[in-house]
Amino acid sequence: MAQLVLVVDELSAWAPYFPSENLVDFQTYLKQAPAKNASRTRVINLCKNNKYLSNGYYCSLLAEARGQHVLPSVATLNNLRNKGLFAFGFNGVSEAVAALATDDDSKQIKLKSYFGRSPVPELETLCRELFERLPCPVLEMTFKKRTRWELTGLATLSPRELAGEEEDRFAEALEAYSRIIWRKPKSVKRYRYDLAMLVNPEEELPPSDAKALTRFVKAGDRAGVNVEMITRKDYQRLAEYDGLFIRETTAIDHHTFRFAQKAEHEGLVVMDSPTSILRCANKVFLAESFTKHGVPTPKTLMVNPKGKETVARLEQELGYPLVLKIPDGAFSRGIYKVADRDALIETLAILRNASALVLAQEYFFTEFDWRIGVLNHEPIFACKYFMVKGHWQIYRHNDGGKEADSGSFVTLPTYEAPKAVISAALKAVKPIGDGLYGVDIKEGKGRVAVIEVNDNPNIDHGVEDVFLKDKLYDMVIADFVRRFEAS
Repeated sequence: MAQLVLVVDELSAWAPYFPSENLVDFQTYLKQAPAKNASRTRVINLCKNNKYLSNGYYCSLLAEARGQHVLPSVATLNNLRNKGLFAFGFNGVSEAVAALATDDDSKQIKLKSYFGRSPVPELETLCRELFERLPCPVLEMTFKKRTRWELTGLATLSPRELAGEEEDRFAEALEAYSRIIWRKPKSVKRYRYDLAMLVNPEEELPPSDAKALTRFVKAGDRAGVNVEMITRKDYQRLAEYDGLFIRETTAIDHHTFRFAQKAEHEGLVVMDSPTSILRCANKVFLAESFTKHGVPTPKTLMVNPKGKETVARLEQELGYPLVLKIPDGAFSRGIYKVADRDALIETLAILRNASALVLAQEYFFTEFDWRIGVLNHEPIFACKYFMVKGHWQIYRHNDGGKEADSGSFVTLPTYEAPKAVISAALKAVKPIGDGLYGVDIKEGKGRVAVIEVNDNPNIDHGVEDVFLKDKLYDMVIADFVRRFEAS
């Protein structure tokens, strides 16, 4: 169980709040010897001055030197001085601040965030994202009106600088945050390792369904690994674990990527790693990598959707029908089959604002796609995903992409899949990494062609686990154990 330490400049700063046995002043903290279980200690730095070489700065610096996890970190304090690092845009922020501003706030308004929480519902998303990127107990946000309202400044505050309702909001947020840190163990069983499994209960097409997630937890129990499902709100808890297993659809500009980065920075075993996500998320990288390493693929061109010669080039080198893809599509999204010049021109016009480069491929018809699951360069499952009836892909998105139909499937032992298919899958993942991947492959007319590599492939109960059953989940957890022991 994690231990919490609250550090203030002087104990008198805590006068408005209930006494806490976890509270120490800076001078006491300075003299304390590091605990043996430093990695399980959470320090919340509530010193008033966090400027360079101040008490607050040294508090965070000492905590990190002692191997403790501190909020805010030294990196966060340094980043707060660099406006360029937090002056990013947030959807709806300008409108939300404008609705709050009064005549007296015609050009500037300041609002506070407490452990990523905001008393203003319209700013909850902004405060949560700021807390993920720049975690601080209390942040004062400065907004200025230029052509529109913009976030122009961030500053840390101590409890001593709060008053009235602000003190109540801080206390409530601290209590909620500390409940997470002081969570009670779910059982008395002792585990060798703790593995966080990142999920999104609201996701329409998650990489693993609820039944599969439960089987990962049970597989962990058999291996002496405590597998605990977490969500994006648990970002600050990552340091409590030995590893992170992402079972939510990943993307670069997304909290899943930030989770992977933070976990790797904290020294956790991560599957899949930020490097794998970066490489698999972009089809341009994959296409170039496949070419370099001799991976068999459909004929592929990278083109500028705005280029004057693009239409003629595609007609000459690929012909019709052909397939256009945006670089970061997933689950068959952002993929277009075009059958003639009019459709090609129309689709390029759609894609020209989505990406500077678009992938164009020959249309390679097959009744099904192979999906080969690969873990640490070894094949672990083989599936045939059949096309949706009356459609040319294994997924057909409906209702604006919120729902999708999928075709049928057949799951086979890997030794029954064609050797050329397995060989192509292993060749495709070699330059990506040693994580868990799903390789999509077309086979037909004497050819094998790799379509893409997915960094967090589907493992659903009753689909990918049909042949291996619980052994599939055991294999994944066993690889985490191997990595834990190696590190």
